[in-house]
Amino acid sequence: MLSHIKAYGHSTFSSLKVRNYRLYFIGLGISACGTWMQRIAQSWLVLQMTGSGTAVGLVVAFQYLPVLILGPFGGVIVDRFPKRKVLYLTQLISGFLALILGIAVVTNTAELWMVYALASMLGVIEAIDSPTRQTFIHEMVGSDRIKNAVTLNSIEVNVAKVIGPAIAGIVISSIGIGSCFLINAGSFLFVLFSLSLMRESELHSFDVITEMKGQFSKGMQYLKTNHLVRNILIIMAIVGTLSYEFQVSLPLLAKFTFNGDAKAYTLLMSAMGVGSVVGGLVTAGKKVAEPTKLAWSAILFGIAILFVSFSPNMIFAVIFMIIIGFFSISFTALGNSTIQLNTDPVMRGRVMALWTVAFLGTTPIGGPIVGWVGEHIDPRGSLIVGGVAALLAGVFGMVTLKRHTFDEDRAKLAVTSA
Repeated sequence: MLSHIKAYGHSTFSSLKVRNYRLYFIGLGISACGTWMQRIAQSWLVLQMTGSGTAVGLVVAFQYLPVLILGPFGGVIVDRFPKRKVLYLTQLISGFLALILGIAVVTNTAELWMVYALASMLGVIEAIDSPTRQTFIHEMVGSDRIKNAVTLNSIEVNVAKVIGPAIAGIVISSIGIGSCFLINAGSFLFVLFSLSLMRESELHSFDVITEMKGQFSKGMQYLKTNHLVRNILIIMAIVGTLSYEFQVSLPLLAKFTFNGDAKAYTLLMSAMGVGSVVGGLVTAGKKVAEPTKLAWSAILFGIAILFVSFSPNMIFAVIFMIIIGFFSISFTALGNSTIQLNTDPVMRGRVMALWTVAFLGTTPIGGPIVGWVGEHIDPRGSLIVGGVAALLAGVFGMVTLKRHTFDEDRAKLAVTSA
């Protein structure tokens, strides 16, 4: 029994044996807590300023609209320049933007347009930063550990989803909203420090493209031949547009359905984080990224969202948010790793940029819709929209992903080789 536990632990945390990834894991973990503090504070700040669910949806939309527009072009930058150097710049600018917003809120000079403007600027950086981080994981650990590393990264982000909102709830009620932004600004220093300690010689670097002209169109043409990647991106786009709108739907559910405050909102987000950690530990120990499991994860994710929407009280909502987290991380980790394993290295930056567009860039489309439904119809309705969307995406996946047996076999070989 003990030997089985040790073997499972060995496979679950295998990527942490890689020094560069271990440094990145530590730095990112601290920064992710700050990021979640800012996300909570930003949504609650706008809700305090306006009392409007549509306004909350708009600030989320402003933050991710640049990802939708610039994301594919950001992928060209990822494939064009060394990823470690790109991360130095994106992390530094992100910290500076958080610092500006924090100072504005603390000095009582913040206005709604400022929040929208700074959120938009952060979105421009996200369009480059997110695909860079995704592809840099592959450079740190190689193909044999990519699924494990992606899942551990997701676990870490979701641990931060527990810790960050919990700290944010305490900070907002005791010190003030502005402190959340300032703490987040300081957290980026840990990522910069971890990047500085990495050994360049131990990275699995790939050749970068030597010119910018025509590279965007080549990335689009690549999807015409890689049907597996294209179909996964479609599934992610459906879910990303309407299901991953928790920054909009949960504040409305907490305040207007359950008559709660910022702590109620953070409790719901933290519960999702707990479920994600558990789900991530289960997923990380599995070596094979099977595309058809992605469809099942989307279906179960959608069912869990519907359970939250029909929760009679806060207790049931928290329990079902844990279940949402469990299937959420399974869905995103399987989708991310399957795409990376089935994408040519020279195209990986552009493809992962499209993953970012599907995951985050679609938020400007769904955020205002979900916010309007929550404000003018019912907060529960905003979750029902997301649950139904995930179910439809899962059904689409069941029909399309089972055709890709060759790509699935190649993914197995990529994981078990080296």
